[in-house]
Amino acid sequence: MVRTVLNAIRIIDRLSYAGNLGVTDICQQLAMPKSSVHNILETLVHERIIEKNRESNKYNLGVRLVELGNRAQISLDICRIAHPFLVGLNTQTGETVHLTVLDNDEVLYVDCVESKMRIRTYSVIGERAPLHCTAVGKAILAFRPDQERKRIIREKGLERATPSTITDELLLQEDLRKTAQRGYSVDNMEHEDSLRCVGAPIRNWKGEVNASVSVSGPSQRLTLKRLFTIAPALMDATTEISRRMGYRE
Repeated sequence: MVRTVLNAIRIIDRLSYAGNLGVTDICQQLAMPKSSVHNILETLVHERIIEKNRESNKYNLGVRLVELGNRAQISLDICRIAHPFLVGLNTQTGETVHLTVLDNDEVLYVDCVESKMRIRTYSVIGERAPLHCTAVGKAILAFRPDQERKRIIREKGLERATPSTITDELLLQEDLRKTAQRGYSVDNMEHEDSLRCVGAPIRNWKGEVNASVSVSGPSQRLTLKRLFTIAPALMDATTEISRRMGYRE
């Protein structure tokens, strides 16, 4: 364990119970040296985890914790609601099913039901992946506002992951247009060699797409023809998840 990180967590925890504390207060209550406390506090202030009142030199929890808490709650809610549908898709297709959420212009894998096949896609819960070359990413990117989509492409770039990765912006925009039109995305070995995926978006109560589900498998088993036959069941599942998340057409 990293002691500095543990001490930072202790400080945050103390401020959650008794805010408006100064450096001396924290040192006394946590039995920590003043120099260590001061350095940790300044780092946490810089990252907006806590806030400092410049007049009183007292500290309180920061707004970023609210943002992180909201993200965590959304992830917990969507995992609870979506998991039975992931299991259903896994049973129906025999392939690995992933749930992802949009986080910092990437997809974050938050749940997975693995295939029981000998050759399969393995769980990647907690990992991140680009939006432009994954089925889960394109299922989100295709339904985000135009300006946001262009910004993400400009800032994140279109890095090549495999020979099949779409690295031309015009071609990607056309692919995303098709995704939005038909309601599902296709990753045809664009993120990993010999791996195909089909993805579909999840909408929240405001109709925003911040999450997606994919079915993935080795290309020799998950052919494009089979992938297209899986898409309707996948969209049925994400439509019902969206409904249970509060979305109404």
